Amino acid sequence: MLLKVNPTRIELIRLKRKLKVVTQGYKLLKKKRDGLMREFLKVVKELKVQREKIKKELSLNFKNFIFTRASLRNKEIEEIFAVPTKEIWIETKSQIIMGVKVPILELKEKGDFLNYGLFSSSVNLDLGLKGMEKIIKDLVNLAQLQKTAFNLAFELEKTRRRVNALEYIHLPKLKSTIKYISNKLEERERFENIVLMKTKELVS
Repeated sequence: MLLKVNPTRIELIRLKRKLKVVTQGYKLLKKKRDGLMREFLKVVKELKVQREKIKKELSLNFKNFIFTRASLRNKEIEEIFAVPTKEIWIETKSQIIMGVKVPILELKEKGDFLNYGLFSSSVNLDLGLKGMEKIIKDLVNLAQLQKTAFNLAFELEKTRRRVNALEYIHLPKLKSTIKYISNKLEERERFENIVLMKTKELVS
């Protein structure tokens, strides 16, 4: 498919300049796409490792709570957790990776889970709460990785579409139109030369 232009030398020069600019933009977008792909795969790999880590930690930690439930009565457990002794919250920041804004989640803590009578509890409860404290940090990291992967994937898909549009639509159109105009100008030049030669023959 050709662009709708007049086959003139001015238009040919303009299109050749445009082709140069579009080609440079295409090369830059390809580099960006490849860079985004590398970062995305890196984050996905970290994400997989983090999920497996949390899965194992949760499995181990649930055993501690099961043993706690077996060794303590309902009333004792209720008394232990009657008053919250620790606060946690998340502060959010951001950073730029390959031109993509991604989150930085920072877990903030105040107080201590183990703020109860140790003689009235069990060692399994202590281990379970300490384990859960670590799991919460890992979950925050997991959430950060998942959001980063999502943002990178969104930008990667957008960049991939732009690269494909340039490679398969815009660049071929420009090249075909430039070739068409060049052929038209050559034909016109040959015709003018023939007319000039005929005119010289008639005059002489």
